[in-house]
Amino acid sequence: MKKSTKAPGGVPRRRNLPLMLLQAREVLLQHFRPIFQDFGLTEQQWRILRVLNDHERLEQHEITSLCQISGPSLSNILSRLEATGYVTRERGREDHRKVFVTLAKSGLTLVGEVANHVDARYREIEKALGADLMSALFVVLDRLLAQGRDAIDERTKGSKGENVPTGRNSDLLS
Repeated sequence: MKKSTKAPGGVPRRRNLPLMLLQAREVLLQHFRPIFQDFGLTEQQWRILRVLNDHERLEQHEITSLCQISGPSLSNILSRLEATGYVTRERGREDHRKVFVTLAKSGLTLVGEVANHVDARYREIEKALGADLMSALFVVLDRLLAQGRDAIDERTKGSKGENVPTGRNSDLLS
């Protein structure tokens, strides 16, 4: 049976971009999961360690945002990473509600070891897909992330600031 390219009412059907991005993520992660497992890490733990490696010190809420991990999950994951000695947490001196997280020395060592394997896997993926496609993917994703939801929302507003209906199938972020 052939898939219809039109939604009810004859409106052209859009492809489901969020679903495609999730599927692409899954395709890529299947190449990296064995690396994380070899080092006893989950995907979420690796995301946190990698982000901490890129920043000297972060507040927990910043990690939540950067790693796309819910606050309660992050708290549990950080407890495990702290128990293994990979990260340290410290309450803010002036505002005790703030919790800052840094990469411990053993965490830094671990990130270096895992990153060597991850980088090698990226080279294999780039060889399979081609450097041009990899570069184009990064350019498109960087552009999407830089523009973000606010820029997309602004473009869908009418002249009086009200939201203009765009149809169920055209919402980029649903």
